[in-house]
Amino acid sequence: MATAGSASSSRCCLLLLMMHLVIAAATLVGAAAPAAGSSADRVLLRVDSLFPGPSSCTSTQERKPITATSSAARVPIVHRHGPCSPLAGAHAGKPPSHAEILAADQNRVESLHHRVSSTTTGLGGKPRTKKKTPGHSSVPASSSSSSSSVPASSGLSLGTANYVVPIGLGTPPSRFTVVFDTGSDTTWVQCRPCVVSCYKQKDRLFDPAKSSTYANVSCADPACADLDASGCNAGHCLYGIQYGDGSYTVGFFAKDTLAVAQDAIKGFKFGCGEKNRGLFGQTAGLLGLGRGPTSITVQAYEKYGGSFSYCLPASSAATGYLEFGPLSPSSSGSNAKTTPMLTDKGPTFYYVGLTGIRVGGKQLGAIPESVFSNSGTLVDSGTVITRLPDTAYAALSSAFAAAMAASGYKKAAAYSILDTCYDFTGLSQVSLPTVSLVFQGGACLDLDASGIVYAISQSQVCLGFASNGDDESVGIVGNTQQRTYGVLYDVSKKVVGFAPGAC
Repeated sequence: MATAGSASSSRCCLLLLMMHLVIAAATLVGAAAPAAGSSADRVLLRVDSLFPGPSSCTSTQERKPITATSSAARVPIVHRHGPCSPLAGAHAGKPPSHAEILAADQNRVESLHHRVSSTTTGLGGKPRTKKKTPGHSSVPASSSSSSSSVPASSGLSLGTANYVVPIGLGTPPSRFTVVFDTGSDTTWVQCRPCVVSCYKQKDRLFDPAKSSTYANVSCADPACADLDASGCNAGHCLYGIQYGDGSYTVGFFAKDTLAVAQDAIKGFKFGCGEKNRGLFGQTAGLLGLGRGPTSITVQAYEKYGGSFSYCLPASSAATGYLEFGPLSPSSSGSNAKTTPMLTDKGPTFYYVGLTGIRVGGKQLGAIPESVFSNSGTLVDSGTVITRLPDTAYAALSSAFAAAMAASGYKKAAAYSILDTCYDFTGLSQVSLPTVSLVFQGGACLDLDASGIVYAISQSQVCLGFASNGDDESVGIVGNTQQRTYGVLYDVSKKVVGFAPGAC
């Protein structure tokens, strides 16, 4: 017969055993449950990450390239106004305000829409028309022939093509910091002599007289006919580009050795600008990554197979990369999801088939797939804010706002083209609904937290999308939404791909 003491001892042992079981069960449940912000419908965002310090610069260059092959060439990408930029501190006055950035972004989009409407065939074989049509103009090409002029092709506004890369040009090579742009074909730099004027840049002007491999392109050269706008001066080919914001560059179409990382591309054709004016932000010029015949993509096709990739960092205080070279089987077959490149839609741009949008892990059923197929979609490195057909944007904004309201976040006033904004004052982190863009072939761009919103201030953080104002204008996947992804372009295989966590 058990004594009272032994009975009490048994009860204590039983209680301890039950407590251990409860603790163990709780531990197992905790281990199995997803961490806050890592589920399919929510993602955590540190609010202070939206506002990097003015002097901090974080390098991501040690990460393994997602397309690493023996024939790849890689250079760093930085935001031209960020602390990692070689142009930092070089601009006169302060960096552009958010109002100026978004106004320039709208200018670029309207210019891009104009170019698309003039080169893209819509349904039924009829060219698409646009409400705004920037005019073309002629600008003098050279002081040596003041009567010569080139009908400058109307291009894009460069005000928001805000990521820059280093290149070398000439023999021996001179180093330049240039904008890289998937929406442009012709590469150009400012050159000596400046016939009328050159805008202020950080690097020294390229001097053709100091390069042993420089030569002007002849008017009889077939490459001269590849230019969107060309002219002729004493047998030498002239080029001219006028951008949507009124900026322009005019000069001789030339060839020389282009240096990209450790590689030398001999006989590369580019614009040697002798008359340049505009809002180019201290850069030396532009590197054109489009699909046209004057782009580096096509000119260096034999070397790189028409393939390149880039990764834009989550913050302006970090570095990404631009890499040329064929995609490795491991990257394109595992973490990189590809979608067909729709090359029949028109030249230069990288068209893709957007088919849907997910918010909080759920497909937005209010958007018929025909909305995307009728307007078309392209991926652009120079547009900041992704533009959507009005029907698609309305559905996205509504779903995002409902998810934010359910979490109790306070709304804020609209800002410029951004109309779905929130006040995060006093918050160290927020839980955002996930946003994903779904493409033909099953490729999916699950946006990084930094790519879901655009921050004006802590009291005004907005959904980083905007409406085109109609359902006919082409949609654009902008660079805010591309952050941290390896964005892959393979002209030979006709695919565009997205690889998460590349920088």
